Amino acid sequence: MNFFRRMTMGILSGNPQDEPLHYGEVYGLWSFVLTGNKMIANHQMLLNHVGDDDLKKLMTEAIDGAKGEVKQVSEILRANGIALPPSAPEPPEVELESIPVGARFIDPDVAATASAGVAASLVACSTMMGQSIREDVGMMFGQFHTNKAMLGAKFLKLLKEKGWLMPPPLHQPNKEG
Repeated sequence: MNFFRRMTMGILSGNPQDEPLHYGEVYGLWSFVLTGNKMIANHQMLLNHVGDDDLKKLMTEAIDGAKGEVKQVSEILRANGIALPPSAPEPPEVELESIPVGARFIDPDVAATASAGVAASLVACSTMMGQSIREDVGMMFGQFHTNKAMLGAKFLKLLKEKGWLMPPPLHQPNKEG
């Protein structure tokens, strides 16, 4: 048996939580917490601008989901002796009417911004799934990916129902074949 195989069989076998994280996993986990914290703060701030009740519910669902994911990833980092990134301060809650009209984000923009963030998060989760050698980390990001895909579908449905979706030019097949 060659040296590499003997090494990996001893270190990378058994309980995944007992296996060391590789540098890519550490960076990905740490970056996920950093960007997750920022996304939570951004969504909380954008929630202050939302007037539509359906969008408020969906934004709250996105915030709650992100908080759970950040907590889960933070626990892995702590368990492996890795310092957590700083978190963004929670913005104060304000009444929509107290935000001047010219400074207010409109509901379609809030929904589009949140939807784009979900799309970017899907890519981040896919990257972590692909680079992870610890099964627990890969599976965790697989679950996050599934949750984000469902959240993205909810945002898409909301954007369509409210008439807020800005599609690119739609292809109309040439019927003169």
